[in-house]
Amino acid sequence: MVNRSFFYGEGLFETILYKGRTKKLMRHYERLSKSARYFSIPCPDFETFFRKIEAKVKGRKNVYVKVCLASYGGPRHYELPSKGELKISVYKYKPVRDPAHICISRIVRHSSDPTIRHKTLNYLLNLIVKRDAIQRGFYDGLMLNEGGYITECSSANIILVKKGTVYTPHKESGLLFGTTLQTIMDKVKVEEVPLRLDDVFGADHIFLTNSLIGILPVKKLEDRDFPINWDLALYLKKLIEEENVE
Repeated sequence: MVNRSFFYGEGLFETILYKGRTKKLMRHYERLSKSARYFSIPCPDFETFFRKIEAKVKGRKNVYVKVCLASYGGPRHYELPSKGELKISVYKYKPVRDPAHICISRIVRHSSDPTIRHKTLNYLLNLIVKRDAIQRGFYDGLMLNEGGYITECSSANIILVKKGTVYTPHKESGLLFGTTLQTIMDKVKVEEVPLRLDDVFGADHIFLTNSLIGILPVKKLEDRDFPINWDLALYLKKLIEEENVE
């Protein structure tokens, strides 16, 4: 039996701001288990998932937890995995406080790629996008697909606000639908539609969202400045935090 995650990148992960047994934690588990079924990776039940995290955090809360579901099985690439094993790492949580300055990534993703809809251990494209953005002096890069529609940043979904309406790119544009984005969409009316660069540059406000940053205002896209709606940012932050309380 070989580690297929090491051989082929066959495996999954979740990035969690851990605060105990919360609704948000269940969202992470549900996404992990759903993707595990898609890739035929055996996945432990929620109670096992929870107990293993608890054993690792040793009573700590408000910590950054990385949960990986490693895949084991035969050495041939086409074989189905026969075992899944949770591997958990815990880090100090360092909140991002400064509004983001992002760029348009030079990397284009294809909307038909099924792996981008899952949080897989084959994360090289996202690493390239983030590293390239940092080298260019930005916080992150916004990826387009093959048709010129926006998708997401390397590890965050994007939300636009224009004339009081909230928008986010449609799933079919090719993106990983985040647990934090879903939290927001369950509580706020968000239009999920195909969006182009003109829509982004024409927005009144832009936000990034994921489990660690929560909601992060974007102050600049390339050389275009955007005003920050702090009242809306604080409101969305409150909605996100409400779901991550025991």
